[in-house]
Amino acid sequence: MKKILSVALGLALAGHANANPVEFEQYVQGLKQEAREKGISEPIIEQAFQGITYKPRAIKADRNQPEKRLTLDEYIPRAVPEWKVKQAKELYKEHYDELKRIGDEYGVQPRFIVALWGVESNFGKFTGGYGVIDALSTMAYDGRREAFFRKETMAALTILEQGHIKAEAMKGSWAGAMGQCQFMPSSFLNFAADGNGDGKKDIWDTKADVFASTANYLSQSGWDDNYTWGRQVKVPKGFDLSVQGREAAKGKTLTQWSELGVTRYDGRPLPKLDTDITAWLTAPDDANGRVYLVYNNYNVLMKWNRSYYFALAVSHLADRIRW
Repeated sequence: MKKILSVALGLALAGHANANPVEFEQYVQGLKQEAREKGISEPIIEQAFQGITYKPRAIKADRNQPEKRLTLDEYIPRAVPEWKVKQAKELYKEHYDELKRIGDEYGVQPRFIVALWGVESNFGKFTGGYGVIDALSTMAYDGRREAFFRKETMAALTILEQGHIKAEAMKGSWAGAMGQCQFMPSSFLNFAADGNGDGKKDIWDTKADVFASTANYLSQSGWDDNYTWGRQVKVPKGFDLSVQGREAAKGKTLTQWSELGVTRYDGRPLPKLDTDITAWLTAPDDANGRVYLVYNNYNVLMKWNRSYYFALAVSHLADRIRW
């Protein structure tokens, strides 16, 4: 078996635009053996890999992600159209009691839970139709990020072993992101929460678990519900944008930013808070685009998804829910 695994590893490192069925089966055998060594039971292994097939569409999706870079003025209206804002407000009201309970428990404002739900999966409508084990095994076999996807495959098997979901119901994206909050399996193991007290963590079909898992992720990542995420600002003409960035050394208090001439977007002074908190200046589109002062909660959103645009879409939707 070790010989088969080593052969499969070598094949995977070369990358696979198209899979040889025999080679892929050998690779899967290696995954099964690794799972056994990690303590996954034989019935779960057999259920998880039953009927497994190579998914070329997953590889195609990975290699053909959009390259065109939109400006924020182009991106925000696409990511957060008016219909999504309207739906977010309706769902916020519909589930407010549950959201408030969970938000209070984890120290996260409910509007951010709904905003992440909306941006990640359109409120649970777009969660992906790939079998998670199929997708992760395919991506691991492809070899471009083999170590990462092998680890996620083992995490997915652990979720099945824990009994949170059946193998045939474990669906996700081409990259293995699962459920209405699109957690990778390792994120599930670290942050998924039982929001309704039934003993399971079901981020696929149980909204309370989706909300609690989202809130738990933010809470454990450093969220502070005493503050918001930040705000769009204006800088003086000729402002030195070399001070922008989220490195710790580039953080300044709101008072310090005010002294440098930074104002709210409408020209009013920056708020004076009881605690003069640290903020960072970010200008994803450089001097010609939108400029923001962001707080640590924004940095937490960047831990969820390392995209300025994603974090700003979530923040924008959360603000629209509040208004």
